[in-house]
Amino acid sequence: MKPPHLGPLLAAIAMLLAPSAALACACGCGVFDVGDDNLVPGETGRELFVEYDFLDQTQNWSGRQKAPAADNSDKRITTNFVVLGGQLTLNRDWGLMVEVPVTDRTFHTTDPGFLARFHDTSLGDIRLMGVYTGFSPDMSSGLIAGVKLPTGDFRAAGFTRDVEIGSGSTDVLLGGYHRGTIGGSPDWTYLFQALANIPVSGQDHYMPGGELDVSANVAYGGWSAGAGKVKIEPLLQVIGSFRGSDRGLEADPDNTGYARVLLSPGVQVSAGRWKLYGDVELPIYQSVKGNQLIAPEQFKVVLSRGF
Repeated sequence: MKPPHLGPLLAAIAMLLAPSAALACACGCGVFDVGDDNLVPGETGRELFVEYDFLDQTQNWSGRQKAPAADNSDKRITTNFVVLGGQLTLNRDWGLMVEVPVTDRTFHTTDPGFLARFHDTSLGDIRLMGVYTGFSPDMSSGLIAGVKLPTGDFRAAGFTRDVEIGSGSTDVLLGGYHRGTIGGSPDWTYLFQALANIPVSGQDHYMPGGELDVSANVAYGGWSAGAGKVKIEPLLQVIGSFRGSDRGLEADPDNTGYARVLLSPGVQVSAGRWKLYGDVELPIYQSVKGNQLIAPEQFKVVLSRGF
């Protein structure tokens, strides 16, 4: 089966992102959106999932290398993300998706002139998406379009705009995926994904940079346990994450924007309609603008059930 011609779509996304030369504090939260199959509609018709992501930003980075902590007033950002989501496959051609995040974040900074700690737990930015899967009967390829709503808190005391849980912006979401087998073997599979966040309106003199996240993974599905009732799939993926600089009077364009590549080993365990997925994402290349806090590793766990 020939893959869909996604080149023009990805090129258009890249053009939309290009004007912003290169996330604030290198959070890279959008990178959690790709890598697993949450954005890939299942054949069960309905699926619910809960996702937990963890990010601990402790290293000051400038350009392509570590930089002295004294060069950055931000000292540490620790974030726990919990996302509740669901998919509804309407038919072989169309599906709907929704993601509702709740985020817990602690921010340490010397920006007030002394070391201060600020904390916020609140609703994040809700995402609504539609997916078209009518390219082939097996739904192996799809295009995604949707919107990110400005539902997240962006007025927490002590937080700068690039650290706030919510961006305050309304974003257009565009992306796609393609999956298939390798060498004709059903045990070896691959998955390509891409998703772009394109901000179209901001609030209170702040517009976040556009973001593009892409991933490619290879998985082996030949392992099982419990008389074949439990399927174990180890996988290895490469993730690319690119974000433009923020804009506006409340933005810090000189210290926002990046390009990163991460290597991510993971595993998915399936039993009946239940699936448990987990990975660790390790940066192997990163180039950030100015001084930003980065995480030496980040973690993701997803539990889902089809109906």
